[in-house]
Amino acid sequence: MASAADQSPGRDVNQLYAELCSGCHGERMEGGKGGSLIDGHWQHGGDTEALRRSIRDGYAGAGMPSFRAALNDAEISTLVNFIHETATRTVEPEPKQERPLPAGVQHSEEHAFRIEPVASGFDVPWSLTFLPDRRILVTERVGRLRVIEADGQLNPEPVAGLPTNILVRDEAGLMSVVADPDYAHNGWIYLSYSDRGPNDTAMTKIVRGRLRHGRWIDEQEVFAIDPRDYLPSSVLFGGRLAFAGEYLFFSVGERGMEEGTTGQAQDLRTANGKIHRVFHDGRTPPDNPFVGRDGSLGSIWAYGVRNPQGLAINPRDGAVWETEHGPRGGDELNAIRRGANYGWPVITYGMNYDGTPISDKTAAPGMEQPVINWTPSIAVSQLEFYTGDRFPRWKGNLFIGSLAQQKFIRVVVDGDRVVHREEVFRGLGRVRDIKTGPEGNLYLAIELIGKPGRIVRLVPAG
Repeated sequence: MASAADQSPGRDVNQLYAELCSGCHGERMEGGKGGSLIDGHWQHGGDTEALRRSIRDGYAGAGMPSFRAALNDAEISTLVNFIHETATRTVEPEPKQERPLPAGVQHSEEHAFRIEPVASGFDVPWSLTFLPDRRILVTERVGRLRVIEADGQLNPEPVAGLPTNILVRDEAGLMSVVADPDYAHNGWIYLSYSDRGPNDTAMTKIVRGRLRHGRWIDEQEVFAIDPRDYLPSSVLFGGRLAFAGEYLFFSVGERGMEEGTTGQAQDLRTANGKIHRVFHDGRTPPDNPFVGRDGSLGSIWAYGVRNPQGLAINPRDGAVWETEHGPRGGDELNAIRRGANYGWPVITYGMNYDGTPISDKTAAPGMEQPVINWTPSIAVSQLEFYTGDRFPRWKGNLFIGSLAQQKFIRVVVDGDRVVHREEVFRGLGRVRDIKTGPEGNLYLAIELIGKPGRIVRLVPAG
């Protein structure tokens, strides 16, 4: 057998499994001469490190050979991801159709609650925000800003006068909407979207404006780059916004152009693959970590991220938290630190969508580890620290949504550690956004597969 050094580093994981594993463990991992890989019973441990060790070193006495000579480290990591992915999808298949909203009382570990409809009829509701007059603004990815009026009715007319150069394709479109913390006095509303550039290129852009009589006015640019640096990709935009005092944090995705290489996310000269911090009007704070460094973009707060789909500030300590999509595996929850490098794509727990390795490293000096790594991917989305009073035992907990697995997850954090996790429910749709309402209920923006999306809220039962 050829040594691992003689093998191509990019062999497809399906081919690897078929050639090296299926003879003993079955074509569908159901078991044979070797045990099943999908029934949850492991002779030598089923976590990532235990499986790596089993594949690399083998257990000769149990009939499991070592594949150290046949597989390099990246291929072993990819094979482990593939086994976990297949096992998870077998016992917990991705929902193909959403369940109707449950009519009765739902129970979680800490609270009983009901799920109430708020409004429906949205085309991929991406984000929502509350205004002091009890209106709710909702973005639709197709480029519309909708208003749920104070009486709870969805205004049939979208807000007029939005930017006309929004690219709507694949993941591109209108993304976040957030009201300024001082909205009652200044009226500012912030939007992020995929700005169409020359030759069908695009880039994440942030603007602010005001609403008057159903129209978007007074628009100002908060963040943009030179359109000559836009990229011909319609994926991985990031686009989340979060206020912290006088600062606005926002995420920009890696933009999908450098899969498997040390590219945009590691390059401090570019905005891509970064968490940024600016003043509300877009000016760069002078104490940002890379201000004054030759060639570096001053707005960068942290770097080495792939597609940051969630961004939130912990109200207890002001810490920035982020969720990001990995590729195939390697979704992450990160505690974002000033100037830190989160590793993409040098380190990752995921693999390419075609089953080939991205990196042989899951850790490296000077690069941060995720607080949670979801492998297989759940397609993690927005996160929210609950700040209301209607669910007192949830106060300060972190809630996280997911798209593919349609999960709604509660996480208890202590500093930058996770001390408890609970799946509150799943299967009601792709959870795009989560917000604490002004009255203390939890609101969710839910995308439905092949049907109009909806806004729902969790209210205490009884």
